Amino acid sequence: MIVDARTLRLRIRCVLGYIPVKMFRMANLTLIYGLRLLPEGEVTEIHDATLKLANGHEAHVTMHVLEGSREDIEKQLRQSLDAFFDFYPEI
Repeated sequence: MIVDARTLRLRIRCVLGYIPVKMFRMANLTLIYGLRLLPEGEVTEIHDATLKLANGHEAHVTMHVLEGSREDIEKQLRQSLDAFFDFYPEI
């Protein structure tokens, strides 16, 4: 199996404790996801979404902005999803 440099760095980060190993042992996961299209230039400010977890803690979801034509946005979204799952190569 050929591993690119980014995947290798992520695996090293996991081993060193920067990415919770617990994530790789989960059988079922929850992906928090949302989409909204607005005219370009309409958004002036974006905040992280706050999640309340079952253990009483809070977590945050970083909001991302993709702009361009439909094709540009679809391409960027596919790349973002691929990159996101690169963080968890064991799942």
